[in-house]
Amino acid sequence: MTILESITESLSQAARYVGTVVLVAVALATVFTLWTPTSFLPASVGQAILFAQITPAGPTTESAPTPTRPALPLIGVVAGHSGPQNDPGAVCPDGLTEASINLETANRVKAALEQAGFRVDLMNEFDDRLSDYRAIALVSIHSDSCSFINELATGFKVARALYDQVPERSDRLVACLTDRYKDRTGMNFHAGSITFDMTQYHGFNEIDGNTPAAIIELGFLNLDRDLLTSHPDLVAQGVAEGILCYARNEPVP
Repeated sequence: MTILESITESLSQAARYVGTVVLVAVALATVFTLWTPTSFLPASVGQAILFAQITPAGPTTESAPTPTRPALPLIGVVAGHSGPQNDPGAVCPDGLTEASINLETANRVKAALEQAGFRVDLMNEFDDRLSDYRAIALVSIHSDSCSFINELATGFKVARALYDQVPERSDRLVACLTDRYKDRTGMNFHAGSITFDMTQYHGFNEIDGNTPAAIIELGFLNLDRDLLTSHPDLVAQGVAEGILCYARNEPVP
């Protein structure tokens, strides 16, 4: 064998040896990568691998905020002569007071309106909340005299402020109360006894001028006593239906 042939044979053997070493190194690296537990890796690397395994692919989405419900329409109801001023209103010989009838009715009206989906402020006669009060409507509930006047002193009446800043809306409120209360109770409208105490009711001057308002006299504590005391549900239902007629813009004859 010549020197050149010997050199060529040596180079060939060296190349085969290097190739074998490279293949073995690649195989070992692959096996190590596939089977080495994360505990053998640095902490930061192990955490990154685990995070990648449990994190779903794709963009993340934020949860939608809970929508805020709009405030329910507000209605004001005044229980006439109620409160700490010790003014019972009309008083019957047996002790029945106008204030007690008014408050009983107002509580029932409040419950009916809330059942229909409205917010209700139940207020006393001289309530601090009346100052600049704003609502879709305000109704003050009262009753008439317990003294016998004559055979015609029976029935109910409804009025708005004499100098109303929103007369069209207040007139509609009066019309709704008159129609629904008459229909529910069967009582007559006693227009002849509407007084300045009604049309110049103090509450009309205290509330915000854009709040439609009315005052209702449920009946006379003398001749209408049986209806007012024995059927408070009908009385309150008539008032509530009148307010709902206005609030829902129902037709009025």
